[in-house]
Amino acid sequence: MQTLRTPRLKLIPFEPAAISRLIEGDRAAAEAALGAVLPQEFPTAGDLAGFLPIQLHRMQESPNRRDWMARLMTSHKQEIIGHCGFHGPPEVIGRAEIGYTVFTPYRGQGFAKEAARALVEWAFAQGESEVYASVAPDNQSSLAVVRSLGFTQVGTQDDEIDGLELVFALHAARQARAP
Repeated sequence: MQTLRTPRLKLIPFEPAAISRLIEGDRAAAEAALGAVLPQEFPTAGDLAGFLPIQLHRMQESPNRRDWMARLMTSHKQEIIGHCGFHGPPEVIGRAEIGYTVFTPYRGQGFAKEAARALVEWAFAQGESEVYASVAPDNQSSLAVVRSLGFTQVGTQDDEIDGLELVFALHAARQARAP
């Protein structure tokens, strides 16, 4: 699995063993598997009920496609800033779709935009012609991230976990012109 690097971040594939330990409630074993300390705000109950089991299942189903799944967002000093990645391999979920979460102490510093840009560029380098992002209508910070990268709204969807989401797409030709 490839670690993606940006000027301030490393986007490291999330280890399935660590996810398993988190789901089991063994934080110490998860941190040992990661070789890093997780922030107290992670995982949330929502992560344990949805995000982590879904990602673990996809990792087990498609172990050779883990580059298309969850990653830890770390600083070059090895601080875990958040997590990001793709919802799953495009052939499994039907499209290349990114997601990202920045933990509270690191918000407002451009880390989500930096990580999202790296994911988009990587997906285009893999031959994808468009990348998607789904954002809650009241998540102003995330809306600003996708819009700043040149995504445009293409519809809405009702997510069984998150409720109403605005769906955005970025086409490879358009991304080349984005600032």
